Amino acid sequence: MTTDATGADVTEQALASLRGTADPRLRELLTGLVRHLHDFARETRLTQEEWERAIAFLTATGQACTDTRQEFILLSDVLGLSMLVEAVNGDRAPGATESTVLGPFHMTESPVRELGDDIDLVGGGETCVISSRVLARDGTPLPGAVVDVWQADDKGYYDVQQPGVQPAGNGRGLFTADAEGRFWFRTCVPAAYPIPTDGPVGGLLRATGRHPYRPAHIHFIATAEGHTPVTTHIFVAGGEYLDSDAVFAVKQSLVQDFTETDDPSLAGRFGVPNPFRLARFDLVLERAV
Repeated sequence: MTTDATGADVTEQALASLRGTADPRLRELLTGLVRHLHDFARETRLTQEEWERAIAFLTATGQACTDTRQEFILLSDVLGLSMLVEAVNGDRAPGATESTVLGPFHMTESPVRELGDDIDLVGGGETCVISSRVLARDGTPLPGAVVDVWQADDKGYYDVQQPGVQPAGNGRGLFTADAEGRFWFRTCVPAAYPIPTDGPVGGLLRATGRHPYRPAHIHFIATAEGHTPVTTHIFVAGGEYLDSDAVFAVKQSLVQDFTETDDPSLAGRFGVPNPFRLARFDLVLERAV
């Protein structure tokens, strides 16, 4: 007997076609995806023209991806999916540093830096020192922890957005914590910035009347043996867009003071002009299960 490819029958046929999937988790994911997609089409009465436009949009999103640009992550970010996935998987024990989104600019390998190095290779922005420790939840330092850092410059651009203007690796560094779990580096205070709007995601933001801005922040990935890595930011306290981040990634525990510091001896110790901005905070990791 032939099948009748109409309405609910199509959904059941599509679901039945997945029952032989050997990987149980893949079967679960695909089954849920098909069910929700079909329900969405029925609920909204998706038209053929709208379906074609959606296919064209996704095609253009893929075509916009390069070695230094990830338009699909950007799309996931602005739809809130990135933060939802992070929230579903990001439950942390009390006292551990909260995680947040990776973002679309972790596209190149950060250069290895020495403690105290300046990752602002261009200069011109407000001088800042980041001084941090990597700790276990009980306060024990984690010597040898590795911290990957990346940020926009004082005008709101990452190095990969301005090849030929910023040198490769500007605003990036891979640091190894000392015997007391400490790491520190010099940089500029990053600026708030718009996410790229010259591609399909920018068109989506314009169509929905949304602004593209992210509050000023610095990215970190901290790893240490025997502990669960954390991907996080620190956000500059008092900055714009903390209450309307285009990718919904702000958590209050990650908002940090970049304190105006007038201390010649401390400036001399860090090798920066006085006065300067200073951000002190801890990255606290959970023990791996």
